[in-house]
Amino acid sequence: MEARAILRHARIATRKVQIVLDLIRNQPVDKARAILKHTPKAASELLIKLLDSAKANAENNFSMSKDALYVAECFVTPGPTLKRIHPRARGSANRILKRTSHITLVLKEKE
Repeated sequence: MEARAILRHARIATRKVQIVLDLIRNQPVDKARAILKHTPKAASELLIKLLDSAKANAENNFSMSKDALYVAECFVTPGPTLKRIHPRARGSANRILKRTSHITLVLKEKE
């Protein structure tokens, strides 16, 4: 049995989230939360909320033991990109890409 939580359209680039996800993959939930709490990255705050949500889903919806949970899968995929214009010299313009991410976190019980 697995419990999952998905965060869609997070306003952070995929490559920034991937760095933090690599730290918590295959870790117990309590250890993963401690790692996220002490990691000075912008993605850490989003992932703490997502981890808490997945943990609550596991306990309330699937009656899983909170002591035996671990991060089985975690991955990030690119979401839609917001395209903006930045004015430049002599009437030209540069395109600014504001990237978004879809983050998925899957918890399972150790057996």
